[in-house]
Amino acid sequence: MSDTIYTPLVHPDTHPAFHSKGFHPDTIQLLPKGHVKQPGFQAFPVDVIWEQDRAIPMRDGIKIYADVFRPSDGEKVPAIIPWSPYGKAGMSTLNYDIMGPWRIGIPYQCLSGYETFEVVIFCPGPNPAEWCSRGYAVVDVDARGSGYSEGNLVFWGEQEATDMYDSISWAASQPWCNGSVVLMGNSWLAISQINFASRFTHPNLKAIAPWEALTDPYSHQVCRGGVQDSSGFCDMIMSGFAGCRKAENIAAMAKMHPLLDDYWKGKLIRVEDIRDIPMYLTASYSTGLHCEGSFYTFEHASTSRKWLRVHASQEWHDLYRPEATDDLQRFFDFYAKNIPNGWETDTPRVRLSLLGYDGSPAKTVVERPEETWPPARQHLRRYYLDAAGKSLVETKPACPASISHEGHSLTESSDFTLFFTKPTELCGRPFAKLFLSTTSTDMDVVIQIRKLSSTDTPLTSLNWSPMPKPAPEVPDVNVAKHLGQQGMLRASHGMSLRPRSHENELPVYDHDRAEPVKPGEVIPLLIPIWPVGMVFEAGEGVMLRVSGHDMALPEVEGMRVDEAVDENEGVHTVYTGGERGSYLVLPVIE
Repeated sequence: MSDTIYTPLVHPDTHPAFHSKGFHPDTIQLLPKGHVKQPGFQAFPVDVIWEQDRAIPMRDGIKIYADVFRPSDGEKVPAIIPWSPYGKAGMSTLNYDIMGPWRIGIPYQCLSGYETFEVVIFCPGPNPAEWCSRGYAVVDVDARGSGYSEGNLVFWGEQEATDMYDSISWAASQPWCNGSVVLMGNSWLAISQINFASRFTHPNLKAIAPWEALTDPYSHQVCRGGVQDSSGFCDMIMSGFAGCRKAENIAAMAKMHPLLDDYWKGKLIRVEDIRDIPMYLTASYSTGLHCEGSFYTFEHASTSRKWLRVHASQEWHDLYRPEATDDLQRFFDFYAKNIPNGWETDTPRVRLSLLGYDGSPAKTVVERPEETWPPARQHLRRYYLDAAGKSLVETKPACPASISHEGHSLTESSDFTLFFTKPTELCGRPFAKLFLSTTSTDMDVVIQIRKLSSTDTPLTSLNWSPMPKPAPEVPDVNVAKHLGQQGMLRASHGMSLRPRSHENELPVYDHDRAEPVKPGEVIPLLIPIWPVGMVFEAGEGVMLRVSGHDMALPEVEGMRVDEAVDENEGVHTVYTGGERGSYLVLPVIE
């Protein structure tokens, strides 16, 4: 758009979070078998040729640059492209202590130090030492505007997809390539894959592995439910970029474009247009960034060749597990090397995990084979809120009641509890219909589902195992421990609700218009909640918590919010019973 705001980037040579190796176009170096970048890292299992800063011409005359890691044995191999603006091999600061507590459980020996891994934003890519030993080349690209690549950096959309098309063509034509290209990676590296596949097909692109992504930058991150992000995440993204020119400033654009207008529509990833490419997707419940987008992509992509593995750990931890790498190689071998390993016939369409939570007798379900997500035997069960008893009940209370909390408070909430009388599994997308009022002209409503012990204690889910410390000593950051899924809605956006065909249909908002609410007026709001996967023993339960602020732990320590940053004023009141039957819909697996 003509009003897009661009901000000058810090040069790679002076950026505090980069270890710039300088610009060395067409330099070739042999990394011999046994080579170790730094003490403690993985040694290279084979001889690898490292081509630095190879120029890739774009159709508009811009040049972007890539590092190529390839086996030295002369065999033609497929190319893996991890695409991002976060700095290719040797440029990012691979500091595991910044990633999260205890390096998110990733041993040093799982990484060589040559991966794309942006420590401010945590976007990990393939390990060249590992993948070259498995018969693949890694073409590590600095996207337009990042590093020493020319042009201005953009967030996804048509321009990035076009650049990826040209890069795939370049990689496939290299003398060391067998003509097959695949894409892989997490976060931006995953978003760029589905953005590309929703816009283009390429004869040399054989498969993609977008391991956790968002599909809607507005609704999934910047203005979730119309609520402006207050964590500083977008500013943190900007601080992680290095380049020679400018970057699109998405945080500034969010302030200029608070509704989902043409600017944001240009960044929507229409995954229903992904029609044929094989996809290996992963998803998890613990990420506050990519949960909804990952499940949504699997549900709505039109390709019949799609597989989903829902894991029970943190997304970056899962990426480097040896078992996960072996499984991904099997997928790539089938499509990029034509190895008849039975991938299509033997791999479950869905491998489903459900969280048991720390301190619970319920065992976490780990990658159980399923045909669909959510499982076909799922059904939606309605529980009504009862403000008088602060509970969730199966029958709508006859007597009206209400409960209130301060909308701007970081500690106040209105809570409702339910305990299951028999073992129960939840899997799918919950939502709630709440009757609310505010003493102001608008309100941000945030709801959260917490698991409760049989003694009414809220539980947390630890994001990898073994965890070096017991739960009370694990830092309160979302990369390490997960509280529960949330739903958000700015009340003034309630008028943009799409028409629903039935009352159990998940509410979806266009967020293209807003209208102030009247102080004191009771209004019904339908609030979608991100996907859940939970397992309960008899006697355990859930709590629905209603507040005016984001109740998740900060994704990482640098995103901690110590005071409310929102437009809430005054008191929020939840009404239950009688004609105002507020309720929660839970997806139960029979």
